[in-house]
Amino acid sequence: MAVSSEGAIPEKGDSTLALWQPSELEIARRRIRTQQNRRNTAIATFSSIAVLGTLTVIFMNSPGAKSLTDTFFAWAYGFEVLPKIILGFTTNLLLTLIAASCVSVLGLTLALTRTSRSPALTPFRILATIYVDVFRGVPMLLVILLVGFGIPALRLRALPSNVMILGTAAVVITYSAYVAEVLRSGILTVHPSQRAAARSLGLTNFQTLRHVVLPQALRRVTPPLLNDLVSLIKDTGLVSILGVTDAIRAAQISSSRSFNYTPYVMAALLFLLVTIPLTRFTDRTMRRAIERQNAQGMA
Repeated sequence: MAVSSEGAIPEKGDSTLALWQPSELEIARRRIRTQQNRRNTAIATFSSIAVLGTLTVIFMNSPGAKSLTDTFFAWAYGFEVLPKIILGFTTNLLLTLIAASCVSVLGLTLALTRTSRSPALTPFRILATIYVDVFRGVPMLLVILLVGFGIPALRLRALPSNVMILGTAAVVITYSAYVAEVLRSGILTVHPSQRAAARSLGLTNFQTLRHVVLPQALRRVTPPLLNDLVSLIKDTGLVSILGVTDAIRAAQISSSRSFNYTPYVMAALLFLLVTIPLTRFTDRTMRRAIERQNAQGMA
């Protein structure tokens, strides 16, 4: 806002604001920025066309292009089996909702256990550390096989034998270890002075954790948690090895009948319809978090 020669700030209707014009230097800067943006846009467009065009020419002129197209991109057959794949994809979405809820609770419990300072919780901290180290290092496919085929082999009536329940449990076991570390990192980034200030106001340890520490920690780790959610949606397809009829299993059944892999491509497109918008939302959330952090640093 412009300031008059007397040092007073002009009112909204002051004629000084209406008569204000950018300086010659500002006009020159705007002209240079416009030219740079146009040049960058032209370079980006040219490079994109060149790279994509080269890849297209290489693909079209390859000897096996027609065979690959007929095997993976037979769209007529793909749309024919699409309803069955969509029905299986609803299973993936259901597994994602159930697993995400369970992972949130178990992951937060592990993170709070590992960050606790109580001497009485020392054995639980050790067990939580072992749990996280083991299941972050073991491939989830092996966990699904161990849970899906190992638990029924015990022949215990108290344990479930439903493959969907066992597959979901295996996913929860693995992802809880990843989410626990993300939440723990967020909790550790909260400065100790925040706890000290809350305690000086009379808050208990639980109240400090609930009202001061966790809100700040969750806000800081929202982008990586959303990335884990994207990965969780994709990895629910691994439970198909147990016989769960999800999108991958439905595509496998259709492909085994026709020896055509287009159903797998259709299943991949369904996953992309969910993961791409969520990925863009994650990027937007991360960008806003960075901008907010930079603004706080500049204040």
